[in-house]
Amino acid sequence: MSDATVLEEADVLVVGGGLHGTSSAFHLARRGAKAIVLEADYVARHSSGVNAGGVRTLGRPLPEIPLALMSREIWHGMADLLGEDGGFVASGQLKIAETDDELAACRERVALLQSHGFTHENVIDRETVLELEPALARHVTGGIWVERDGYALPYRTTTAFRRAAERLGTRFLEGTAVRRIEQRGTRWLAHTPGGTFSAQKLLVTAGAWSGELAKQVGEPVPVHPEGLMLMVTHRVAPFCRATLGATGRPLSFKQFDNGTVVIGGKLIGIADLANRHGEVDFVRLVRSARTVTDLFPHLRNLGVNRAWAGVEAFTEDELPVISASRKASDLYYSFGYCGSGFQLGPGCGKLVSELMLDGTPSLSLDAFAIDRFTSNAASCDARATHLVTTH
Repeated sequence: MSDATVLEEADVLVVGGGLHGTSSAFHLARRGAKAIVLEADYVARHSSGVNAGGVRTLGRPLPEIPLALMSREIWHGMADLLGEDGGFVASGQLKIAETDDELAACRERVALLQSHGFTHENVIDRETVLELEPALARHVTGGIWVERDGYALPYRTTTAFRRAAERLGTRFLEGTAVRRIEQRGTRWLAHTPGGTFSAQKLLVTAGAWSGELAKQVGEPVPVHPEGLMLMVTHRVAPFCRATLGATGRPLSFKQFDNGTVVIGGKLIGIADLANRHGEVDFVRLVRSARTVTDLFPHLRNLGVNRAWAGVEAFTEDELPVISASRKASDLYYSFGYCGSGFQLGPGCGKLVSELMLDGTPSLSLDAFAIDRFTSNAASCDARATHLVTTH
């Protein structure tokens, strides 16, 4: 190992200044930990600033639901926690069914949740959908409604966590890309082009770039980058109150108070990981725009004001990695939120701080362990061997 002059030391180094990094830093600082956040670009540059802002418990995979419900309570108390609400609006979220088969799928989904004790999602019929959103096309057949969900402003939310963390003594260093991490004795070193930083504990929340850092300590994760896209329309008279999704096609849709409409929903663009850049795929944007005009025909001639893209990490099983390292001490991960991490940010930051400072979080994170991929592979290999040897 080469000698390195350490520029600054802290209790914790956080690699990545997105919402999960800033939220974790805030919750760590609340517990008295001195943290430094190292951000390669600027805070909220990628998935944390380039998402649809959905504060959504609706439609979550089962393992995420306890985290999402806990995080939603933090959203409802955000102003008291941070002195700023991040633009959170409890608009409710509605997932629209457009066919009888889609409505049947909604009923199956809610029945599954209820069998696990979750009651936050409710099936509603066509008449109730149209009472909630009278401007919707008449072909809708019903949907799922979650009253306490809503939306917020991603950049404003991430900045609110940053400022709250800074008030508690956290340092944020932008334009400081971490190229390499290593553990030396009881200290973690983060090497950047501008110098080396040191701390006892290290948290990797670097989004699509997290996989490379995990690989450096022998924990490869089947993770790949995608370019997530959003578009914003010109202003139009108010017509939609809820935050909308669709059952049969990707959609995240809301209208702001100023009349503009934000359209997203895991719209995949082009990810250039090496150059830290996401590009808009206009062909895919056109398909998404068609979904919107199918549901709201009166928007057919509404112009798009701008579109943009950021880079996000997607895992093989579409669940995030929220975990202590299995290879090294005092190393932790929070990444791979697959385009759905915004709502989880406030709650996961709290859980990560508990994991790092207490050893055990207040909600189980077992489903998100970093070694689950190798465990699954080993199980598959064992089953394959059993089949070969017994047939």
